[in-house]
Amino acid sequence: MDTTSLQNTLRTLKLDGMAEAFEQLVAQNGSRSVDPVKWIEIMALSEEQARSERRFQSRLRSAKLRDTEANVANVDYTTMRQLDEPRFRELAQCNWIKENSSVLITGPCGVGKSYLACALGHEACRQEKSVLYFRMPRFFSELEAARKAETYERLFKKIIRTDVLILDDWGPDLMTAAQRRDLMEIVDARYDNKATIITSQLPVEKWYDVIADPTFADAILDRLVHRSHRIALDGPSMRKVNSVTTPRKPSFSRILQEQRQASPA
Repeated sequence: MDTTSLQNTLRTLKLDGMAEAFEQLVAQNGSRSVDPVKWIEIMALSEEQARSERRFQSRLRSAKLRDTEANVANVDYTTMRQLDEPRFRELAQCNWIKENSSVLITGPCGVGKSYLACALGHEACRQEKSVLYFRMPRFFSELEAARKAETYERLFKKIIRTDVLILDDWGPDLMTAAQRRDLMEIVDARYDNKATIITSQLPVEKWYDVIADPTFADAILDRLVHRSHRIALDGPSMRKVNSVTTPRKPSFSRILQEQRQASPA
């Protein structure tokens, strides 16, 4: 079997990582003198890395993060918004997921809460954890739709089994009785078993009012706030900080006018 046929066979067997490594080894001068066992080691490592990357991409797609480009490596620590760099870098190690803890991120609109939540979700996917992202309004609407379609139990099990649940933009609308009940069931089922990230423009102390029922509020917040890591941001809108003013290109008519003015009479 020649090298091309072997490479095609590897791809037919869905060993794309090995196929790519084999192609590179064949192309390298002097590689044929390498111990065959070393070839197999290199190809096997390449296949392992390729499969790991495919699993990561699959988890990332399933997470449905609002910002798929968010990454802990690209977090802005220079803008003054009360983001504790050492503390956030520690969260990026994802030990809080192993501890089944919560991360509660609060702050004004545009300060970067969703980006930080998605960056932690991205890193969790990288560390082979399952992640689900919802904006709170869609979270409740999907639960309601599932109940009407008689698929609530399936969605409920999917949510409670997920390693990291991200609920973005808690409040300010008051919860209905059905929403309180759904949230309580999910929070209770995940408590001490799975990890959660919540973002909100409201400080944690105001979440009690959003739940709008003292009994449910005590039960829900006791489970979410207990052993939680809090990030209270305050600063300028990151959208304004990151915006770059692009000079407008002059119109064609403006260019012609300037050329006429510059031409000698």
